[in-house]
Amino acid sequence: MPWIQIKLNATNENAELIGDRLMEETGALSVTFLDAKDTPVFEPMPGETRLWGDTDILALYDAEADTRLILEQIQAFELLPENFAHKVEQIEDKDWEREWMDNFHPMKFGQRLWVCPSWRDIPEPNAVNVMLDPGLAFGTGTHPTTALCLEWLDGLDLNGKTVIDFGCGSGILAIAAIKLGAEKVIGIDIDPQALTASRDNAKRNGVEDRLDVFLPKDQPENLTADVVVANILAGPLRELSPVIKSLIKPSGVLAISGVLDTQASDVATYYSDELTLDPIIEQSEWCRISGCKNKI
Repeated sequence: MPWIQIKLNATNENAELIGDRLMEETGALSVTFLDAKDTPVFEPMPGETRLWGDTDILALYDAEADTRLILEQIQAFELLPENFAHKVEQIEDKDWEREWMDNFHPMKFGQRLWVCPSWRDIPEPNAVNVMLDPGLAFGTGTHPTTALCLEWLDGLDLNGKTVIDFGCGSGILAIAAIKLGAEKVIGIDIDPQALTASRDNAKRNGVEDRLDVFLPKDQPENLTADVVVANILAGPLRELSPVIKSLIKPSGVLAISGVLDTQASDVATYYSDELTLDPIIEQSEWCRISGCKNKI
């Protein structure tokens, strides 16, 4: 089955945001980022010069997609120049899972922590290594929101602590917390596939005995933890703020992410009544909000 691929020339500053909007607003089935310096996607015509941009975005669509409409939607983002560089082409069917696996490399977060695809060699055997196979659940460490949470966990003393990963996805944050010294971690997610992926990844890392996962309706009553992390989205972080705050022990700490820089100040107000908040940390237009719960 053929596919349509649209290649866009963007910048490091706006590529992530454009990629998110391609998925959410134009129906892209996948989005890939390439370093334009290393991968010359656009071949200039004779006499032409590449004038801007250092990141190329590859968006994949069904062969029946209306490319004219998609390009109009992209122009409406107002994130690219009026005559933005792009290329539309039909491509043959591929093993996209294998393609993704070939390009998912080990990544380091903070001072101690590595996230390593389960099919690749470990760069630093003596470091804190999380072996990951995301499967059908979200969370690889490649997105800034996950990276921000991993770096925050790496900076904590988790020895003997209980941690809740609210919206655990692949289990990457939960397993990282265990590898960093947490005594017990609870993963909560509304998606049963996420719980399966978390269990599988915990077993792969030999920490399944320290991870419990629950659907919200099945979680223990009066559940609290020393550390709570929630990497979801701004809407649920607002709506579920009473639930999330109730999970934190007095003097416990919280980090939330999945929030754009334009949303961060507003989302923070939903938590500032019960927590003393740290300065908001931003990475590629995504933010982490963290703080310590006030004593009663």
